[in-house]
Parts: sequence; C-alpha cells; structure tokens
Amino acid sequence: MKLAINLVLVAIIAFLLYALYNSIKEPIAFKAEKERRERVVVTQLMKIRQAQEAFRDITGVFAPNFDTLSQILNTGQFKVIQVFGDPDDPNFTGEITYDTLFVPAMDSMRKMLGMNNFDSLRYVPFSSGEVFGISADVIDYQSTKVPVVEVGTQRKAFMGRFADKRFARYDQKYDPESLLKFGNMFSPNLSGNWE
Repeated sequence: MKLAINLVLVAIIAFLLYALYNSIKEPIAFKAEKERRERVVVTQLMKIRQAQEAFRDITGVFAPNFDTLSQILNTGQFKVIQVFGDPDDPNFTGEITYDTLFVPAMDSMRKMLGMNNFDSLRYVPFSSGEVFGISADVIDYQSTKVPVVEVGTQRKAFMGRFADKRFARYDQKYDPESLLKFGNMFSPNLSGNWE
C-alpha cells in the first residue's frame, strides 16, 4: 500500500513538473518566434518601401500592384541631373549648365535591395504563398495632389502555429488580425507601424 501511494505521488510530481515546464516554455517560445518572424517581415516591408520610393522617383506615383512595380524596376530609368557651376554662389561669374543622364533602375535597385528577382518582393515570409496587400492612389492633401501607398499583411499570415488569439495572454498587444504595414492611404506618410 505504501509503495502504491509513493508511486502515485511520484507520478503526480512528474506531471506537475511537466506542466510547470510547459507553462514556462510556451510564452518564451512564442515571444522569441514572434520577434524573429516580425523582424524578417519588417525587413521585407522595408525593401518594398525602397522599391516603391524608386518607382515614385521614376513615374511620379506609387505602384498599385507588384506586377507594375517589378516591370518598372526592371525597365525604368532614373533621371540624374548634373549641374556644372555653382548656382548658389553669388560670386560665380561663369555659365551654369545642366546635363541630364538616364541610369537603368534595375542595376541600382538590385544592389540596394540585394536581390535579382523583384517578383519575390510580393511574398510574405513564413507564409504558404501569401502576398502583401498593396494600395496606391493620388489624393488631395492640404490642397495638393500627392501620391500615397499602403502595403502590409495581417500577422496571422506569417505567425504559423502562433496565429491564434489565445497567445495574447503572453503579450497584451498581440492580435493576429492586426496589420504589419507601412504607408497610409489618407496622408503622404511612408512610416511603418513598427517604427
């Protein structure tokens, strides 16, 4: 009888130790994985933001979709104006001349973004082929027409097994339905909501 009680107590203690270990392990694993995944997705969003800024430099507006963005980055050209002479120097007496050069965007953007295939910008890391949502338009802002863009994705698209609301108990601000994005469709703002 005493042996049976001891075995039951050992089993209960083992179960409680296992439950304690899991209750500590899960929040730590969630936090580490959330930070890692968000960091990778933010890096991808920053590359898309750079690509959109380059697109705006070439065309004057933002790309409304990834096909157009990729096409212009592959075929477009940056306009570079060289100034000979110093227009800001009041003592300069020589002639000021301007020369316009066109430089292929593809070479500059490949170096800047560190990638050869701009089509891969559209895919959300850690997802099974999910694509970032993208919106672009020209709006009236303070009596001026300005281009605006917004690109992002819901956290549940890249959080994998942690894309459940129950994990909010480990992080009060966590919502798998919330967006990780940059830009704003109502004002000329390219800030990311992670900044």
